[in-house]
Amino acid sequence: MRGYLLTLPVALAGALLLTGCGSQQAGSQSGGRPPASGARPGEVSCGAQPSDAQSATGTRALPGDSSGPAKDGVRITASSGACAEFEVTNSEPEPFTYSVTFEFRSGSGEALATAKQTVASVGPGRTVKSSVNGGPLPNAGGKPQVRIAEVRSVPSSEASAEAGPCPQSGVRVYADDADAAMGLRALSLHLENCGTATSRLNGYPQLQLLDERHAAVDTVKILQGGSTIATGTGADGTPEPLVLKPGERAYAVLVWRNTVEAGAGSPVDAPYLRVRAKPGSDPVMVIPELDLGTTGQLGVGPWKKDETQGRPATGATTGTQPPAQRR
Repeated sequence: MRGYLLTLPVALAGALLLTGCGSQQAGSQSGGRPPASGARPGEVSCGAQPSDAQSATGTRALPGDSSGPAKDGVRITASSGACAEFEVTNSEPEPFTYSVTFEFRSGSGEALATAKQTVASVGPGRTVKSSVNGGPLPNAGGKPQVRIAEVRSVPSSEASAEAGPCPQSGVRVYADDADAAMGLRALSLHLENCGTATSRLNGYPQLQLLDERHAAVDTVKILQGGSTIATGTGADGTPEPLVLKPGERAYAVLVWRNTVEAGAGSPVDAPYLRVRAKPGSDPVMVIPELDLGTTGQLGVGPWKKDETQGRPATGATTGTQPPAQRR
């Protein structure tokens, strides 16, 4: 179980810089050091683009990833050591930004590492090539394998960004990664006034839950105030008018339970959340991976001013800062 509110920004870069694995690429990635420059005889360097993924001898792709159908538009095309090349094809009618999680395993199937790569603004009908570095892998024996573990995508016009150019709206919205204690989940939505004008808030963020296919989830009630779910989460309190000067921030806490009751229907998972800071605001889509169980409820607290400087510091929840976070 992870620590309370592990911060995992959904940082989406705006430019495509397609270079070798370990270099600056299309978006951001997690993983260790870059691989050594140049491949050994018989291997494929991560910067190469072979037509047949099976020609890579350093790492095996798991069946169904490189030679089979693409997974949600993503296909591994080559791999070598801790490096894998892949391509993303957008079948949507508008530009989409993709966040792809890869899993590296030993020859016997033991999990060795995971790595995430973001590919920003893939145009409709376009295919973009990129690569991901799993970092130094333990010597587990046998050739390592790589598979696509998860693919998430959002319309580029709604992509969340914790850093980078300020959106045209003048505010940026992003979410923490949720964590749990005894089935209770909580996360913070963050809003930063990155523009040049004053921003005003008064109330609750407007939320829409979406499933894996970006269809609306209408079986969950969104309740104003987290005390209906649990107290002491930071989602309590009454809305107050907020005035955010340039550089100032606010936050709102979401809280839910992932419990499952027999006979209460199927559990609900909503990976995507469309957020409007206030009525009429431009929508921003975050990826909080909401596991709502069969409870059918999500509590949302009011916007509160974040008085902390820089990133919120670890500590108890108060009225002036979001719940404790850690990296």
